[in-house]
Amino acid sequence: MFIRERRFYFIMACVMAFILVAGFSTSLAFHRSSFAVPIIYHIHAFTFFGWIVLYLAQTWLGSTGSVALHKRLGWLALVWVPAMVILGITVTTYVIRTDGGPFFFAQNEFLFGNWFGILTFAGLVAWAITLRRRTDWHSRLMLVAMAAITGPGWGRLLPMPFIPQPFVISSLLFPAIFVGVGMIADRRRSGRVHPAYLYGIAIMAGSMGLTEAIAYSPVGYSVTRTIVAGTPGAERPINAYHRAYHHAA
Repeated sequence: MFIRERRFYFIMACVMAFILVAGFSTSLAFHRSSFAVPIIYHIHAFTFFGWIVLYLAQTWLGSTGSVALHKRLGWLALVWVPAMVILGITVTTYVIRTDGGPFFFAQNEFLFGNWFGILTFAGLVAWAITLRRRTDWHSRLMLVAMAAITGPGWGRLLPMPFIPQPFVISSLLFPAIFVGVGMIADRRRSGRVHPAYLYGIAIMAGSMGLTEAIAYSPVGYSVTRTIVAGTPGAERPINAYHRAYHHAA
């Protein structure tokens, strides 16, 4: 059962990696993005996709029983994750100042959603590292952490510009699918869901709730307007809008 469980985490890692790679590849294929961007984007991409490679390697090592190498390689997270946090916050701020961010997201929601999202990921990874000797908790918390950053992949696969605005937020729940699969797998293997998943899903939900509460508060609007003030990002409405309306305005 232990070997089968280890393989499960590697398979889940592969699926999550596929969603992210497919999402960004789709954007390139449809010319929604390109490689002709400032260097900060390339550094961001290298760092985040580097994490995907690291997570794949770690789950593969775990599935093959290479525990010693898994432990040594795992210490890279202490450097890699803080770099992801810094770049995630920096690039989000740069994007919203440069072009206002995706038009189907309110600027305040995009800003705080990305900020809290990457901090949630980092917090989950940190918790998983502190519980590295309790492999049942460690592996599940790492799965939740990885799931938490698959949102950009899902967002590039979904027809976000055509999703009615009230349902845009619900599309952010797609990463929870992976946690749900983990819960189902637990239930089938042992007849119960491990509490790491319950805590993990609660943290993800709490992060989304906190994002909404702060982003749409007077403080959230004030911070967003201050950040975009005097930049091209201030030229678009702070709230989400339809591209055709913006072009006509």
